[in-house]
Amino acid sequence: MALVGDWLTIPDIAEMLDLKVTRVHTLISERSLLAVRDPETSVRKVPALFMRENSMLESLKGTLTVLDDSGFTDEEAIVWLYTEDDSLPGRPIDALINGRKTEIRRRASALAW
Repeated sequence: MALVGDWLTIPDIAEMLDLKVTRVHTLISERSLLAVRDPETSVRKVPALFMRENSMLESLKGTLTVLDDSGFTDEEAIVWLYTEDDSLPGRPIDALINGRKTEIRRRASALAW
């Protein structure tokens, strides 16, 4: 997805977090992180902005849960997080990075109705 820009592979994340690759797969299956397959290489990748220096973006897990509860697929959730919203202004992912998780989760929850 060109919308996202920078991506990380699962081994990249394992190294960043000092975890085994299998633990990163567990984080993905638990929906603490989202990964999608690169259509060209079939390698699963995670948007780079989901990570901070040596940790995951703290507000991400709860937001992903709300999006999942609202019926979003992984791809749809990533697109929503990375799509500009003039009423924010900016993208939901940027608002999460800037500590505005309550507003983003409220908006994500409203999408289910």
